[in-house]
Amino acid sequence: MHKFKAAVLGAGAVVLTIPAMAADLPDYNPPIEIPDVDDGYGGAFYLRGSAGLGLSWARELEHTTTTPTTFDIDEAGWGYSVGAGIGFETGTGFRADVTVDYLGNEDMAVTIPGSATGVAPGVHTLSLRSTVALANIYYDFGLSGDYGVAGGMFGYVGAGAGLAFNNFISNGPGPADTRDQNTSLAAAGMVGVGYDFGSVVADLGYRGLYINKIENDQAAAPYTIHDTLIHEVRGTVRYRF
Repeated sequence: MHKFKAAVLGAGAVVLTIPAMAADLPDYNPPIEIPDVDDGYGGAFYLRGSAGLGLSWARELEHTTTTPTTFDIDEAGWGYSVGAGIGFETGTGFRADVTVDYLGNEDMAVTIPGSATGVAPGVHTLSLRSTVALANIYYDFGLSGDYGVAGGMFGYVGAGAGLAFNNFISNGPGPADTRDQNTSLAAAGMVGVGYDFGSVVADLGYRGLYINKIENDQAAAPYTIHDTLIHEVRGTVRYRF
């Protein structure tokens, strides 16, 4: 009985000392580490490939040896383009790339009236093949709340400048024109939408491609086509690395 009382009293003493011991322990609140927000891919290089369909138009065709000297383009041409490039994106919405596109376009036409002198009257059409090298800059902006964190939809605008290396021939009544080639200034404006899957990004957009002049000095009646604009719908896939 005495041993039982002693055990009870000892246990009570231990219980009473626990608050005092707890009060003497150092205050320790371990820091809670919050992981950084994943803002997507920043500072990434990428490879790109594009393909598109387009319609061409020009301001006018000029013959230096005819009367009159200028004629309005009256029928649009049609064609395609394929291209590739390499670029860099900053992670802030801005990106830049260099691209090389091969472009084919057919049947942009001009009608020469019978009253014109120095060139056969009738419908003349152009067959154009161009290699277009451009340096481009773009700005991407989110169209969904999670863009930049977990991919998602985005829109973009862009512009480019460079050179077009043209190879062409015209077809029509009278003597066949001589095939010729020239180098011209070129520029482009782009707008579109896309989806960021992470390492792969796909977009669909419009590109207006401007070629300053297509100039044939070898034809029987030399001519220049001024201010050609090619309206394209293009799809592009980018791969980040």
